[in-house]
Amino acid sequence: MSMLQLFIDTFASTMRDVLPIAAVLVGFQLLVLRQKIANLWRVIRGFVYVLIGLAFFLMGLQEAIFPLGELMASQLTNPAFVYSELYAQGITTIQTVRWDDYLWVYAFAFSIGLATTLAEPSLIAVGMKAEQVSGGAVSAWGLRLAVSLGVAIGVSIGCYRIVTGTDLWLYIIVAYIIVIAQTFRAPSMIIPLAYDSGGVTTSTVTVPLLAALGLGLAATIPGRSPLIDGFGLIAFASVFPIMSVMGYAQAIRFLDKYRQSGRTAGLDDE
Repeated sequence: MSMLQLFIDTFASTMRDVLPIAAVLVGFQLLVLRQKIANLWRVIRGFVYVLIGLAFFLMGLQEAIFPLGELMASQLTNPAFVYSELYAQGITTIQTVRWDDYLWVYAFAFSIGLATTLAEPSLIAVGMKAEQVSGGAVSAWGLRLAVSLGVAIGVSIGCYRIVTGTDLWLYIIVAYIIVIAQTFRAPSMIIPLAYDSGGVTTSTVTVPLLAALGLGLAATIPGRSPLIDGFGLIAFASVFPIMSVMGYAQAIRFLDKYRQSGRTAGLDDE
């Protein structure tokens, strides 16, 4: 398929996805609120920019990021790479799977979870709005980094779960118990934002790469089922950012209290 034809097809599908949103906004503005659209031509121009930008963005993902990510996942989970020393000795049948044989997979999972989440457009938008609404109290970059670290850690633990073959529900229950405990201790301002952060991570960039990694890993480990064990990484990518964002807020509050106590002690000494 030529690049021009690919762009046309992607642009058409993007338009089909975005037009209902525009229809709802325009319909409520004209029929319910009965108000004219302010700066109509600027809105139309911005709408066209959104369509073109999304089309190019999706083309880039489809042509480069997704194939490369799937290739990396398949190569890293290939038994010939994981057990390269045994394969060099002519041993190709693996009887026992050890979790520490897949250290490079955990490292790749951490890196890809961190990088893809930092690049998520939805997270960038939420971070910008949070910084704007909070008057700078919540840093957009700090929020993005906290969410990305949560996803990276969660995906690494999810890969460990696939390798060891343990039940998914054990990890999820423990994770949400920690989330509930943090909810009672975290600053009230950050709690809704933390819960929303768990949702914005499962978007355009992250999901396809994590799905490819989980399915590739489960398909190459003896005794694992791609259907049963291959999925679940996205659940880790949803719950762990909630923990990391609330943990980030708790750490900031602790540091502020520590600094204030240090200043108070200094004033007392004077």
